Amino acid sequence: MVPEHGPTWVGRTEVDDLAGLQVEPGYRHARLLVTAGGDALGEITVGLRRGVADAVGRAEAVRLQIGPVHARRAVQSSDEPLTVVVPTRRRPEGLLRTVRSVLAGDHPAVTVLVVDHDPADDRTRLAVDALADPRVYYLRDTCRGAAAARNRGLVAATTGIVAFTDDDTEVDPGWARRVAGAFLDPQVAGMTGPVLAARLDLDQERVADLARPRAQFRPRRIALEGTALLPLSRSLLGAGSNMAVRADVARALGGFDEALGPGGDDAEFLVRLVLGGHVVAHEPAAWVRHHHATDGEQVRALAEARAAGLAGVVTKVLLSAPGRAALLRRVPGALRSTLPLEMPRTALVSGPLRYLWARGRARRSGGRVPPLAVPVGGRHPEPATVWPAHLPGA
Repeated sequence: MVPEHGPTWVGRTEVDDLAGLQVEPGYRHARLLVTAGGDALGEITVGLRRGVADAVGRAEAVRLQIGPVHARRAVQSSDEPLTVVVPTRRRPEGLLRTVRSVLAGDHPAVTVLVVDHDPADDRTRLAVDALADPRVYYLRDTCRGAAAARNRGLVAATTGIVAFTDDDTEVDPGWARRVAGAFLDPQVAGMTGPVLAARLDLDQERVADLARPRAQFRPRRIALEGTALLPLSRSLLGAGSNMAVRADVARALGGFDEALGPGGDDAEFLVRLVLGGHVVAHEPAAWVRHHHATDGEQVRALAEARAAGLAGVVTKVLLSAPGRAALLRRVPGALRSTLPLEMPRTALVSGPLRYLWARGRARRSGGRVPPLAVPVGGRHPEPATVWPAHLPGA
């Protein structure tokens, strides 16, 4: 994988304010999120000359890379109480950056649940304690895996809306209110938003960025009425680093599949939401920034894990009776249109075997492996064991 550009400055520009941009020396390109008020229109890449991008060049980039800017959209926001679940594993520095970005937002009623899964020591607990913020709770979980951690947070949450992000992200200040705003539509049971690069300074960061699906900036409502076909598309495959659910619906569906790894448990959950007759919204205005891995081996491992996770989703669908024949006709084209060009195909082949093995292990250990098709209004799953939460400062 060879990135097209060298070190790239990452930032934001308002579509109505394309005055000259100047950044620190050393960058020959800039990737800019173009916004209109609170709405995100898309990203552009512009060349820099001595750290400067002129207004004409940026306006032309908007025209060519985003297209005409139509009538402005009114972005919905809400102060509805919201819980943000942050799974973390042995990364206290990144976690603090994430949590601080959530707390710095403009939502007045946000609670953060840090779920420390498979901890090796007390560093994460001590880091959360040091925040001394009554909005932040620490939960320790001996199980390893983001899916199990999300389930733990989903059970512990007391608000009607539960959002999820990861310990390597920074959320926009308006993120939480815009996430809550998506649920002003009573039909919406889940939502996703764009995940954008936080830094593109290093080769490894740019390679990691190539391996991720492109962010989508068109507002959508995804629904599937009465059919069990896999909606395997860019518009639905959201990421656990930027998604939210109605807590009661998510619990009724059984939570996240703990046999699926990165790139699988979140995508499968969204597929299950739609197959259950629910609506998933994609809200471009609710974006987060993701800090890519900076180690080459870690970049490769994460790309392979995401590919295997997606293959596991397809395997799970193939193992379910509804829609199997139709899915077999649709999967090749869906995969071609969905996967980034650089996603490892070998992991797509090994993914089904990994999922079958992990599914057996999860079931033997008492983990959640919910069925794909759950009727709307289905029975609430058996409640998971909830350990006492640790409230910082208590």
